[in-house]
Amino acid sequence: MGIVLDRDEIDALFPADLPEPAHWEERYPPRDLPEGAQVTRFSPSPTGFMHIGGIYTAMLDKAVAAQTGGVYLVRIEDTDQAREVEGAIAQFDKAFGYFGVMPAEGDGDISGRYGPYVQSRRSAIYLTYVREFLRQGKAYLCFATREELAASAAEQRAEKVPTGYFGRWAIWRDAPDDRVRARLAAGEPYVVRFRSPGEPVGRMSWTDLIRGTIETEDNRNDVVILKSSDQPLRLPTYHFAHVVDDHLMRVTTVIRADEWLSSVPVHLQLFDAAGFDRIPYAHIAPLMKQDSGARRKLSKRKDPEANVEFYITAGYPAPGLMYYLRGLANGRLAELPLDQALSEPLRLAECGVAGPLLDLVKLEDITADLIAAMKGADILDQVLAWAADYDPELASVVSAERDVALRALAIEREDVPNPRKDLRKWSDFREVYGYFFRPVFPLLTDPADARLGGLDPAIVRRLCAGLLGDYRGLDDKDAWFDQIRAAAAATGFAASPKEHKASPGAYPGSIREASQVIRVLLTGSTRSPRLDLVASVLGEDEVRRRVGAVLRA
Repeated sequence: MGIVLDRDEIDALFPADLPEPAHWEERYPPRDLPEGAQVTRFSPSPTGFMHIGGIYTAMLDKAVAAQTGGVYLVRIEDTDQAREVEGAIAQFDKAFGYFGVMPAEGDGDISGRYGPYVQSRRSAIYLTYVREFLRQGKAYLCFATREELAASAAEQRAEKVPTGYFGRWAIWRDAPDDRVRARLAAGEPYVVRFRSPGEPVGRMSWTDLIRGTIETEDNRNDVVILKSSDQPLRLPTYHFAHVVDDHLMRVTTVIRADEWLSSVPVHLQLFDAAGFDRIPYAHIAPLMKQDSGARRKLSKRKDPEANVEFYITAGYPAPGLMYYLRGLANGRLAELPLDQALSEPLRLAECGVAGPLLDLVKLEDITADLIAAMKGADILDQVLAWAADYDPELASVVSAERDVALRALAIEREDVPNPRKDLRKWSDFREVYGYFFRPVFPLLTDPADARLGGLDPAIVRRLCAGLLGDYRGLDDKDAWFDQIRAAAAATGFAASPKEHKASPGAYPGSIREASQVIRVLLTGSTRSPRLDLVASVLGEDEVRRRVGAVLRA
């Protein structure tokens, strides 16, 4: 039937001062960019926290734009305001900054040349184009209730046909004009639906920048393009909003999740109906997780590592994570050194169609290598920056003893062929190096503590008393260890594990067990760097305080 209401009746549904499409075309002219420059956009919805897959997508968006001399922008798609989560946009900002994917335009900026970059602030733009669709008969008013739509869906499922608003179930598509006017006069709420080509449905094909040529059934569904008129702010659906925004923001490449693959037919129909040039799509596969022997999508609901806050709170170094994500996108980059991989181009054509597996073990191997290659001062600066937000006590203690921290970090790390790789993220610092700092190290006072190897408490006390009798903080490794050897021998320990093994009943243990007692008393752990180096950083007085704690208890 086409147009039901006349132009004046249609215009009366919208604000009187609503501009014409030509106004917006002039307001947002084609960009003056070099030939081949790409304009990309990342468009998160503030209905929840940022998924690490969002950073993966933003990384691709930024790389494609930067590599071609183009523009990468962020547009907040907040049309689903009922589900908006407070603080989500602030988290997006933090994530963009942490992972180095800040946009050239957008991120809430309302003054940019192609802004506003928040959809709820662009409602007048969408209304202009919805009105134009209605004027041209490319859209119509639909007064179907939720109950009617639910009944239609149940009927479709019973008949084993696709669910949707089409065919005989599109009850307002060709409604008589007097019926439409009556509903309007009664003040009943309505949505605006796109008038699709309808049935019969043929086949259509299009070319995805990652997946190549795709052939599928064309769209027959009259999708909603403008939400209910009973809402205080008239906003469009994603289908319509992204078409208008991508056109007016002069986006040239849309990189988005493959969950939108099935919507491409309707999106292309909307581009055509609006008279806009189609924009190429690149649909990326989702990040996956290995779970009980099977691969599945990384889930916001099930997996803490799906949330970008997981990485920020734990203090994963951003360059290491971005290197890893780049390798997941283009496998060749995983074989390159980190600095080179971060500067090499990312290619959409090299992104796979199977979801890449996010493996935290591999990620932590990468970040451990990265941190091991850093200078101690740089590590300390990063730790303190992280701790200022996430471990203020540690930040205060370490800042007050910066020289101790640098000496501790130098142990078996600087000027050695294979530096220690005990830090994989900044939150590891407290566990790995916290024992160097007296305010955060709990003294071990119980000689029966299990970490001491199950030795008789009296033996532990005798060993400690023997060591402290003539203990000195010596720089020579062998001379320092000779003090433990002497105390161990005087306490009845065997000189070697082999000697102890030969006559286990004759000794409480060997020099290995005796050394382990001292290690635990100094560090709180059965594993640590070379013990003489630890003692050197702690200093003679602190070594005496810690070893003597079991004697004072």
